[in-house]
Amino acid sequence: MTVIDEQGRPEPPIAADETATLLGFLDYQRATFAWKCSGLDEIGLRATVGVSTMTLGGMLKHLSYVEDHWFSRCLHGHDRQPPWDTVDWTADADWDWHSAAGDSPEQLLAMWQDSVARSRELTAKALADGGLDRTARLGWRDGTVPSLRWIVCHMIEEYARHNGHADLLRESVDGLTGE
Repeated sequence: MTVIDEQGRPEPPIAADETATLLGFLDYQRATFAWKCSGLDEIGLRATVGVSTMTLGGMLKHLSYVEDHWFSRCLHGHDRQPPWDTVDWTADADWDWHSAAGDSPEQLLAMWQDSVARSRELTAKALADGGLDRTARLGWRDGTVPSLRWIVCHMIEEYARHNGHADLLRESVDGLTGE
């Protein structure tokens, strides 16, 4: 049985196997991010802190890209999907962050939620085809190829790092604080 905390986040299992524990922590980090972005309008999603240009809207689009990059492109070798397939990444390596200002809150949230749902499906498919040891279809130029285990751990780190940023941004918008 999954325990849901007061912010609506699923608590990671206390005593489970490696797969359930890792995926539990990834879902907890995803839910923390969703909580930090919830209920904000365009102004809230475009707010910055100090000299940083980072926004919650940019973070939503960036994490949508990161989800698709690791679970679809790298893990399964799929071609980039829209909107990522038309981006000139050489001209603007941070396009995901910059272009979010032109998207509505509804578009950004839907994009992120859809990418997370696809990632969960692709993770389940990979687990059924080799478990956490299953290697990605695409690796690095030096021939190194990460496992699903590495990708899940990397995504936990990605969310944990950005959740720290999200804490500061959300507090600056409306004072919401907490984990």
